[in-house]
Amino acid sequence: MTRPSHSAPHRTTSPAAPEASPAAAPHPGRRRTGRLAAVVLTAGLALGSGLAAQPALAVGEGPNYGGHETVNTSILTTYDELVAELQTQDARQEAMELEVIGQTVKGRDIHLVKYLSDPENPTILYLTQQHGNEQLTTEGALSFIRSLGTGKMGGVLEDVNILVLPMLNADGAMGDVDFPLDDYIASGERHLTRYNANEVDLNRDHVTKVEPETRALHENVLQAYDIDYMIDLHHQGSRSQADGELVSGSILYPTTPNVDADVLEGSQRLGSVVYGAIEPTGWGHLGRYVGGTNEDIGRNGIAVEYGISTLLFEMRGMADHENEGSVLGQKSNGYLIRQTVTTLEATARAIADGSVDTADTSFWETLTPQSWAGWPAE
Repeated sequence: MTRPSHSAPHRTTSPAAPEASPAAAPHPGRRRTGRLAAVVLTAGLALGSGLAAQPALAVGEGPNYGGHETVNTSILTTYDELVAELQTQDARQEAMELEVIGQTVKGRDIHLVKYLSDPENPTILYLTQQHGNEQLTTEGALSFIRSLGTGKMGGVLEDVNILVLPMLNADGAMGDVDFPLDDYIASGERHLTRYNANEVDLNRDHVTKVEPETRALHENVLQAYDIDYMIDLHHQGSRSQADGELVSGSILYPTTPNVDADVLEGSQRLGSVVYGAIEPTGWGHLGRYVGGTNEDIGRNGIAVEYGISTLLFEMRGMADHENEGSVLGQKSNGYLIRQTVTTLEATARAIADGSVDTADTSFWETLTPQSWAGWPAE
């Protein structure tokens, strides 16, 4: 296995606007079982019938932070807990393989979970936490990995290869960075930040590939495996709207003019599967993310460089931030974790049974672009 070498730090002195979030702008517009169990319990409570009786309030309508809601990072899975859980699942699941693909700036191993049953099968990559403060997608990915070991997904693994890269930016997720986080909002044992330890946005590093995390992803995953699809899972701000309602998330395909037409079609079909799984639930409401064409963003650059049909999925609200409009009170955690699990399960099934190949993409024509509290997203 090739491990990426460290280069001189490439420091970003003026933070870039997030792929995940126009709402980040301040203008209007073994494991510690208790903590891991707390996250699972939060998800479990949210899946119960009591919350399901009022689905509109679960994700779409609240709660905003506003200085009143609890935002406590101590309930979130730490890096060490993540690694311990992945190692536990690797020991339990015959079909699973666990690979270290590189290290972060601070030397943390970056793990890739692999279910590779047949090289002829289509392959999908699920990527979480390029931005360290966008954690519930990682919690959902862990739940998905556990479910693959229970037989819940039936024979899906016979017909699709699945790669999961949870918590790419482990340094940012642990707040182990070389710049201050004193103005971040959340309480708990750590702050979480968008940037890596060098204060670089990894989702703006897909052309230059300066940072060790980005190089590990490209050299030891994207270039090492024959990947057909990728879902890049993020969180956006908490107040984005579509059709007059707060959204539970937003989706978008590659928008660079350089993407191959067949790759673009695959991305749009993948988005159709996600929309069809989330929108009818009652607790999910999706908008169309308003994104740019820059190829240093994974959604665009990876599609062009590797011919992978990529889809961006932005979940509502971040785990920590210096801007109140970006942070979501934790009462919605369970539904947002569920939204991630639903997305991963639905897309894996659709790729395995081939229904993704005939997914109707016409919904994109009427999917409302989201806005930031009444202002355009970009």
